[in-house]
Amino acid sequence: MALIIVTTSPRVAPGLLSERAWEVLRAGRVLTGSAEHPVLPYLEGVEVEVRSDPSGVAVESCAETLVWLAAQDGDEGFLRAVGHAALALPEPPEIELVPGSYDLPGARLLDMVTVMDRLRRECPWDSKQTHESLVPYLLEEAYEVLETIEAGDYAALREELGDLLFQVVFHARVAQERADGFDIDDVAGGIVDKLVRRHPHVFADLAVADADEVNANWEAIKKAERAAKGESSPLDGVPMGQPALSLAAQLLRRSGARQDFEPTGSDLGKRLFALVREAQAAGLDPEAELRAVARAYRTHVETDVSADGPDAPTEE
Repeated sequence: MALIIVTTSPRVAPGLLSERAWEVLRAGRVLTGSAEHPVLPYLEGVEVEVRSDPSGVAVESCAETLVWLAAQDGDEGFLRAVGHAALALPEPPEIELVPGSYDLPGARLLDMVTVMDRLRRECPWDSKQTHESLVPYLLEEAYEVLETIEAGDYAALREELGDLLFQVVFHARVAQERADGFDIDDVAGGIVDKLVRRHPHVFADLAVADADEVNANWEAIKKAERAAKGESSPLDGVPMGQPALSLAAQLLRRSGARQDFEPTGSDLGKRLFALVREAQAAGLDPEAELRAVARAYRTHVETDVSADGPDAPTEE
C-alpha cells in the first residue's frame, strides 16, 4: 500500500494548489473525509474523481496507491485509520506528504482578523468598544512591551507583542464600521507604501554610503511629505499628549535642538528641559536614561525592604 496525503491551508484560496498536488490528484484514487472539503469544487472541471470516506474504511482495505485529500483541521480521525491499517498489514505503507498549499509568512494574521471580526460581532464587551475607550489598553500594552524589552525577557516579549497587535487590529475593526472609515488592509497598505517610499536605497536605485545617509534621506523625505500635506512647521504631528520627557526630546529633535530658545516656566522645568537638551547633544535618549535609573532605584528599594523583613514600615 502506498499512501499520498495532500494537505491544504485554510488561509490560501482553495483553488491554488502546487504542481505536485495537481499531479497526484489526477493520477491516483482520491478519497477525502468530507464531501464539503473546500477544494472539491475546483477538482470537478479537471476530471478528478474524489470519493468521500468519512470513516476511513477504504484506507484499511486499500492495497494500491491511494491519494487522501486531508481536512484542513489536521484530520485526526483519518490518521487513526491509517495507524490501524498499518498495524494490520505485513509491511507498513509508504507514505508521502504533499503540500497542496501552505502558509506564507504572515498568514496567521488572517486568523487574527477573523477572530477580531467575530469578537466584534458576538462578544458584548468587544462590540461596545470605541477608539476612545480602547486608548488605556493601547497605552498599557505598549508599556508592557517596553517593560519586557528593558528586562530582556524575550519569552514574554512574544506574548506582549501579540497583545499590542490585538489593539492595532481592534482599532482597525472599529474604524471599519464608520462611513468614512478604513480597515486593516488600509492600515497595512499605508505603512507598506510609506516604507517603500522612505527606503529608495532598497526599493529604488538610490545609492547610500552608510546609516547616517539613510537617516538624512529619511528626514528629507519626511519633510517633503509634510510640505505636500501643507504642514509648514517641523513640529507638526508631534503628539503633545505623550510623557513630558519624551515630548521635550521629540520637540528638540524635530527642531534641530535650536539654541535660540530660552524656556519660560519654573526653574525646575527649565533645568529639566536643559537636561533633555544635554542628553540630545550627547546622542542619548533621556526617557531611556531616566527609566534605567528608576529601575535601578526600584531594585535597590525592594532589596532593602526584603533585607529588613516583611514587617518593615512603608509609606502609603
